Amino acid sequence: MKFIFDRDTWQEIYGSISKNKLRTVITVVGVLWGIFVYIALSGSAKGLDNGFEKEFKDIAQNSMFVWAQRTSIPNEGFKIGRRIQLKLDDVESLYNQNPEIQFIAPRNVKGIFGDAPAQVVRDLKSGTYSTFGDYPTIDKIARKKIYDGGRFLNDEDIRHERKVCVIGERVQKELFEKDEDPLGKFVRIDNIYFQVIGVYKYDGGGGFEDDSAIFIPFSTYQKIYNMGDNVGWMAIAAYDDADVVALEGNIKQSLKRIHKVHPDDERAFGSFNLGEAFGKIMGFSKGLNFLSLIVGIATILAGVIAIGNILLISVKERTKELGVRRALGATPGEVRGQIILESVFLTIIAGVIGIICGALVLSLINTMFADKGSFPYSNPTVPIPYVLGALVIMIVLGTLIGLIPAQRAVSIKPIDALREE
Repeated sequence: MKFIFDRDTWQEIYGSISKNKLRTVITVVGVLWGIFVYIALSGSAKGLDNGFEKEFKDIAQNSMFVWAQRTSIPNEGFKIGRRIQLKLDDVESLYNQNPEIQFIAPRNVKGIFGDAPAQVVRDLKSGTYSTFGDYPTIDKIARKKIYDGGRFLNDEDIRHERKVCVIGERVQKELFEKDEDPLGKFVRIDNIYFQVIGVYKYDGGGGFEDDSAIFIPFSTYQKIYNMGDNVGWMAIAAYDDADVVALEGNIKQSLKRIHKVHPDDERAFGSFNLGEAFGKIMGFSKGLNFLSLIVGIATILAGVIAIGNILLISVKERTKELGVRRALGATPGEVRGQIILESVFLTIIAGVIGIICGALVLSLINTMFADKGSFPYSNPTVPIPYVLGALVIMIVLGTLIGLIPAQRAVSIKPIDALREE
């Protein structure tokens, strides 16, 4: 293997590939395209995964939202168009009839679905903000990030109908002074005083709230807005091993039985299944990864075959040169090794350039989309072992394809080669 480190060997390789620079460049481009496509597609799929995980990292992936609408089929004496109203008692019924349910959080809100938001006043400052009536269970379905020193709602707040609230970052900025600590202070929500017990950091996802949301105990909300046991909608989380699509159908059927809705009525209850959406996104990402792998390998293989063809042409053009080398004492192994080394060299150069181009494209995509808020996309990358694995595959294929022209070179008899004109 000493010839690998021999200067003359590399001079001959350089001389061979520089005789037809355009042909060499086209060949290299054909090979690098394969690993470039693999890195670009695979990295893009990973960026999509990262974006959705970041957007919804604080919400249970096996979760869904369910709400009531109007009936579209008459049933048991009730006319079409009857407005269904969810009740607190529905929660226990759903737990009993659907053991796959892990958490249910009944929710109410003022200021999102067409009604006016709450008027909130703090000293001389005021604003209108969406106000949610919630149970602590919502924090287990959609995690709320509370700044240090504060807390979210707890069971005691519900039991004693406490007038406490958790405010969003924007509420804090608009109602309090810049360096003022809002914890323990009071704000007036629709003319009722509430003590601030926490400030909520909004990171996207997590439901209907944003950075201007205010959370108060569900029981307090029901009392001050005279809601009785009415529920606006429910956030539901299933166990990890549950079939969320089947569970969604079962929950709707349970609600239809409870509220005397026809079993075939598809409009009485609306829902959004986040678990199903996640499943589709993950399926798309896996499909894109598989496609990138297949397309990448196919393109790499096509490019490597092109290298083999170029080297066959090169061997034909260098017949006399190879004959002279054989006549001067070059062994078949040295001739074979030089041709294979030339094939591997071109493959490595193509692979490295393809990796660099792929990384640059992913960096450009990341700059265009990541953390812009308009599209869930973040940090498109390909694991280093995968990149190295693709490069190793290229080198192995380059070595194997190089055996064909190498064997052709070795099979040339010196006396025949010297006769070539």
